[in-house]
Amino acid sequence: MNSNADARISFQRCGALLGGLAVLAGAFGAHGLKQHLSAEMLQIFETACRYQFFHAVVLWTFGFFPADRWNSQSAKAGVCLVAGILIFSGSLYALALSGLRILGAVTPLGGTLLMLGWGFLFFGITTEKTRS
Repeated sequence: MNSNADARISFQRCGALLGGLAVLAGAFGAHGLKQHLSAEMLQIFETACRYQFFHAVVLWTFGFFPADRWNSQSAKAGVCLVAGILIFSGSLYALALSGLRILGAVTPLGGTLLMLGWGFLFFGITTEKTRS
């Protein structure tokens, strides 16, 4: 396997793992935390799950990128999406479970990384050379 294929498969595996963990966290939130968290904190927890799941699905699709369409922008997108999920959703999970509002100060960094990931995907697609 070449390094591009390795990277695509690694991001796909991350997406599958993070997607499965999002489902687990969502079930835990809906069934295990409903009686223990306020409505506001439960909503924050659900937001973390939703963002994690949607971005995990995007990462999972990286394994299906054709090798000739994979570029450095795609790799940067994957790194930003993984880091963004961990920071954005992770800080929201921690906030919801602990109630420490200061943890919410980290969340915008994760959101910025998620936006950068989408930007790198867009840039990688729009700057790709036309093939004949």
